[in-house]
Amino acid sequence: MTATAGARTFGATILDAEGLRLTPHEKSFFREADPFGFILFARNVDTPDQLRALCDEMRAAVGRDAPITVDQEGGRVQRLRAPHWSDWTPPLDFAAAAGDVAEKAMYLRYRIIAHELRVVGIDSDCAPMLDVATDATHAFLRNRCYAGDPDTVARLGQAVAEGLLAGGVLPVMKHMPGHGRATLDSHHDLPRVTAARDDLEAVDFAPFRALADLPMGMTGHLVFEALDDAPATQSPRLINLIRDEIGFDGLLMTDDLSMNALSGSYGARARAALDAGCDVALLCNRSLAERQEATEAAGRMTAAAQARAERALAARRAPDDIDIAAARAQLETLLSGRDDG
Repeated sequence: MTATAGARTFGATILDAEGLRLTPHEKSFFREADPFGFILFARNVDTPDQLRALCDEMRAAVGRDAPITVDQEGGRVQRLRAPHWSDWTPPLDFAAAAGDVAEKAMYLRYRIIAHELRVVGIDSDCAPMLDVATDATHAFLRNRCYAGDPDTVARLGQAVAEGLLAGGVLPVMKHMPGHGRATLDSHHDLPRVTAARDDLEAVDFAPFRALADLPMGMTGHLVFEALDDAPATQSPRLINLIRDEIGFDGLLMTDDLSMNALSGSYGARARAALDAGCDVALLCNRSLAERQEATEAAGRMTAAAQARAERALAARRAPDDIDIAAARAQLETLLSGRDDG
């Protein structure tokens, strides 16, 4: 199904930039490609003024208020760091230290993160991470998780999402339908999960089912042998499971298509993911020519993807009123064990 004739549809990609400001070639490319949105990395970040200017340039290139996302989980995976932004302990360690007040602490943590993102023009965060940690989870992922049981992951994930949304930042839950059993790093290899379907449904899929009403989600590059031999990102069976069994009808973006868990040209990777049912292809850390290749293969969003994209954008709202200094003080009190409720 294609988008309505004559209507302006977004390009079915999310793209990045090479440096601290857009090059003339990037401005021209983005103007033509009209990606749904952009993603930032540490190489794009220097000072608040510089970052705000870069976000302005990205939106000006496409002529609209395109969403700009970032991986700001805290811990090892956060692109904005001190001295201009807060540094955080890894989510797993943070939640464990917070103990009985972990939900409130996670809400405050991500409400503060949302504030720091919005003031520089970023309005999406690739969180919450709803992967359930196991003893065998690869180190690239394990301490980025929230807990080792699906109920706790879902509760903390809900707190993360609420903190981001309250701060005017769209959450992107990941990695659907669950990456916690991966024993390989999908940046380098293709993980294969051998768990039975009943176990996957009871554990791995459960947090995503609980938060299926969130506006955006990201797939994972791993194989579930009980379901298909293709990576979830490129598997029609797994995308149908995400839609029909998990119940997610938000905008579904791929994880970074440049990761070595996938094979083939970047155009072929993008096309396979979109043909499987993903709405938008994320390609990062590649040359301008490779970004152009993926963009041409991806084309424009389908009507269904465009409708999901517009619903996701409609979920953006102005941040609620908050005293950030007071929020930081409250979080410090929580973590020191002096919570008064």
